[in-house]
Amino acid sequence: MAITDWPASERPREKLLEKGPAALSDAELLAIFLRTGLPGKSAVDLARELLARFGSLNALFAADLRSFSQTPGMGDAKYAQLQAVLEMARRALTESLRERDALSTPQAVRDYLRLKLQGRPREVFMALFLDARNRVLAEEELFAGSLTQTSVHPREVVKRALHHNAAALILAHNHPSGAAEPSGADHHLTGALKQALALVEVQVLDHFIVGDGHAFSFAERGLL
Repeated sequence: MAITDWPASERPREKLLEKGPAALSDAELLAIFLRTGLPGKSAVDLARELLARFGSLNALFAADLRSFSQTPGMGDAKYAQLQAVLEMARRALTESLRERDALSTPQAVRDYLRLKLQGRPREVFMALFLDARNRVLAEEELFAGSLTQTSVHPREVVKRALHHNAAALILAHNHPSGAAEPSGADHHLTGALKQALALVEVQVLDHFIVGDGHAFSFAERGLL
């Protein structure tokens, strides 16, 4: 049955307008993005198929063009649209971080880092460089490694902090395994970076580890 034949209260678009986006399931939200389905398959059916194929929205967002296009009805145009939506979300969050104290909007920081790092197949280490008022000056992906290890050099992080004339940093990296809890190596790295940056009077405000559906904060756990 086509979505247009559904009761108005059950159609994703009408449901969103009446109850807000939080009331919709992942499949319903994705169906609004897809707009149309395929012969014999509604947009919601197609959305459910995509989620079943990739396992989650995060994995779908991280998919490359080749993997994305293996689902019937998906191709260059839909992939480009999806990437554009994700990039707009990242830029909107970046704007909010540049305009205000990052520590006053911890959820925006967490959401931004999850959009940047969640679902990445390799471990990536990045930093947000902040001014004296904790507003974001710049962000950089500094190191990338294998699935199990990233080689992060404190001297290089210090050099980039000085380049941006940063007063503070928020550090982040992802765990491709999906587990957000820090390892012993993560604790050691955080301490080494904090010590190295303190020598040039740059403060480490937090270190986030991004996993599947969660971002661990060293500051929130009292580990900084």
